[in-house]
Amino acid sequence: MANPVIERSFGEDATADAALSASQQQVMGQTGPVQADAMTVGGVVSKTFILLLLVVGGAYWGWTTTEASLGIPGWYIWVVLGTIAVAIMAAIRPQLAMILGPVYAILQGALVGVISRVYDAAFDGIVVQALIATLATVLGMLLLYATGVIKASPKLRKTVIVATVGIGLFYLFSIILSLFGAGMSFVWDGSPLGIAISVVIIIVAALNLVLDFDFIDRGVSAGMPSQFEWMAAFGLMVTIVWLYIEFLRLFARLNQN
Repeated sequence: MANPVIERSFGEDATADAALSASQQQVMGQTGPVQADAMTVGGVVSKTFILLLLVVGGAYWGWTTTEASLGIPGWYIWVVLGTIAVAIMAAIRPQLAMILGPVYAILQGALVGVISRVYDAAFDGIVVQALIATLATVLGMLLLYATGVIKASPKLRKTVIVATVGIGLFYLFSIILSLFGAGMSFVWDGSPLGIAISVVIIIVAALNLVLDFDFIDRGVSAGMPSQFEWMAAFGLMVTIVWLYIEFLRLFARLNQN
């Protein structure tokens, strides 16, 4: 998921280079120039792969320690709180992504493992379907971005960021309501409205990939230090995991019907 803090800085085409230079100075320090390897696409890919492997490792642990018949394990809420804390720290201090990224990947992986185990117990084969759909979407969006069919214009960037923040607030509001016994059932059930909401969220998540790809392009073109590879990999990993979870929810809703 694209980092809103980063995107606000790098959002406008006219000021992108200046913002990248300012961020570069922040990473390199104020005491003088520091020699650093330049950011590369290959570096981002390798670091994204590392983070995704950590997600898989965390997911394996979460899956194997979850008894689907007993529901969500008690430690789940603490991992959720830890994941939120790390995500907030990463949004405020993205230059620490080299440290926070792996921590977040492991914690998020554990949550994904629990969620996947519960969904798989309810709907056999749904995890494989979600994985295939996620991979196809990532590759499809990469192709559309690489061929110029979809471009990260300032208007698209602002729209996606606003929509992403709105979805986050929407989910937070629905969770708070559920704690008081007034949950919005249409958000989670298989009604036509629930399915439509799920499809819209998946579209927004997929468009976040465009912002992630654009951030990588800008960083490489500007010759950013290699530390920024971790920022880019972190954002890409978050978006991919989000997309997978939303596909799980969509297929679950479709199976309910």
